[in-house]
Amino acid sequence: MIEHLDGTVIPTGFDVPVEPLRRAAHYTGEPGCIAEARQFAAHFLDQLRTEWCAEVDGRAGEALLLVVSELVTNADRHSNGPYILELEGTDSTVAVCVYDSSAALPRRFPRDPQRVGRHGLEIVYALTEEMSVERVPVGKRVRAVVQLRQG
Repeated sequence: MIEHLDGTVIPTGFDVPVEPLRRAAHYTGEPGCIAEARQFAAHFLDQLRTEWCAEVDGRAGEALLLVVSELVTNADRHSNGPYILELEGTDSTVAVCVYDSSAALPRRFPRDPQRVGRHGLEIVYALTEEMSVERVPVGKRVRAVVQLRQG
C-alpha cells in the first residue's frame, strides 16, 4: 500500500485481503429489525471500501440495501422465529444470505403491474447477478449476489 502525504491510500495489489469480508447479524423480528439490517449492510459496505479498497458505485450500494431489505422483510413476515443475515464481500461482489426457520420456499410471481404487493423477489432477481434458495436443517437459506459496480 502506498500512502501519500495528503492521506490518500493507493492499493498496490499486494495488500488486498485473501479471505472475503464476512459479517453476520441475528434478528428477532421485533419492530425496527429491517432498518437495523439495512444499517448493518451500509456499515458492511463501508468496511469493504476500507478493508478491500472496493469501489462501490451509488447504484450498486442502493441495490444492495434494497436486496437486504426485501430478503429480511420476507424472513420477518414468513418465518416463525428469528432469522440471520449473513454478508460476504470482496472488491467486486457481495453475497447476501438470509436464514430463517420456515421450510416454505419463496415463490416468484409472474410480472403483473396490476398486482398489489408480492413484488419482492421480482426486485431481488432484477438487482442481482444470481439468486438461489435451498432448504437447510432448520428452515431455508436465500442467497443473492450483488455486483458492486453496475455501470
